Amino acid sequence: MIFWCVFAYLLGTIPFGLWTGHLVKHLDIRQHGSKNIGATNVFRVVGKKWGILVLFLDALKGWLACRLPGFLTGNSFGLEQELIFAVIAIAGHTFPIWLKFKGGKGVATSLGVFLAVAWQPTLSAFIFWIFIFSIFRIISVASLAAALIYPMMVFFFYRHHPGFIWLFGISFALSAFMFYTHRANMGRILRGEEKKII
Repeated sequence: MIFWCVFAYLLGTIPFGLWTGHLVKHLDIRQHGSKNIGATNVFRVVGKKWGILVLFLDALKGWLACRLPGFLTGNSFGLEQELIFAVIAIAGHTFPIWLKFKGGKGVATSLGVFLAVAWQPTLSAFIFWIFIFSIFRIISVASLAAALIYPMMVFFFYRHHPGFIWLFGISFALSAFMFYTHRANMGRILRGEEKKII
């Protein structure tokens, strides 16, 4: 179990956004735009297709952190164990040891880990993200809105599941964590300074 927790963290630390900036435009994404290594900043600084690629890769590493342990060992890890892997992978992305614990905001990786653990509420929240983004054209607004409703979706789909308390508690903590990592964005939103993506 400890090995797979370390594995989940290390997988989460892979800085796809940073690598993409270096490989595509020979720049350090941490010195441009919002100075964040996540998909949104890559989208703005490097290009749309590269931002989408980083979004996919950051989500994939979260999904793999939850699914690979069971696949490689042949064990059937329970919901509680997978949630532990999920939280650790998100922590790895947000606080990577290789980058002095300054990583991304965890949205794409959260999408990946919770698609692996609880796909119905996650897919519902993602569809809501798309809906909000199509209206406001601001990624942070859509991300915060999806984070806000995610615990509600977990309650709707998992309220009768034996692991509901674990999943609901972590979904609520994740929602709060998303608001914490987006605190600078919220300030810009309130000032009307947050950039739209056309």
